[in-house]
Amino acid sequence: MSDRFFLDTNLFVYTFDDTAPAKAKKAAQLIRRAADTGEGIISYQVVQEFFNVAFRRFAQPMSAAEAEQYLITVLRPLLAIHSSPALYFAALRIAGRHRISWYDSLIVAAALEGQCEQLYSEDFQHGRKIENLRIANPFA
Repeated sequence: MSDRFFLDTNLFVYTFDDTAPAKAKKAAQLIRRAADTGEGIISYQVVQEFFNVAFRRFAQPMSAAEAEQYLITVLRPLLAIHSSPALYFAALRIAGRHRISWYDSLIVAAALEGQCEQLYSEDFQHGRKIENLRIANPFA
């Protein structure tokens, strides 16, 4: 493993959440660290989930032009893990072995494929370890 870390979708969503300023600040710091150091990564799933939320659930939905700019400047530089049959097989094994949902197992599989030592997410138990991956809730 390395110093690499994986950022879950919720971190990107919180940077647009005016109702949770502390979470927005912490999320922005982690995203900035990911971009500045090159150690933070995401998968295609994170991009897809983010835009689903940005277009449908934001108080003011993101426009296509805003989304394109965000993709270019924020998401694309971090995008390291693409969907593949190998990723799906790994996720299936993880889902069965650790009894986690399909989408969460895809996130874990992507983080492991990216050789990350840490996954930042609030969707898992803080401190949980899955294989060589530590889960950290950055808001805990």
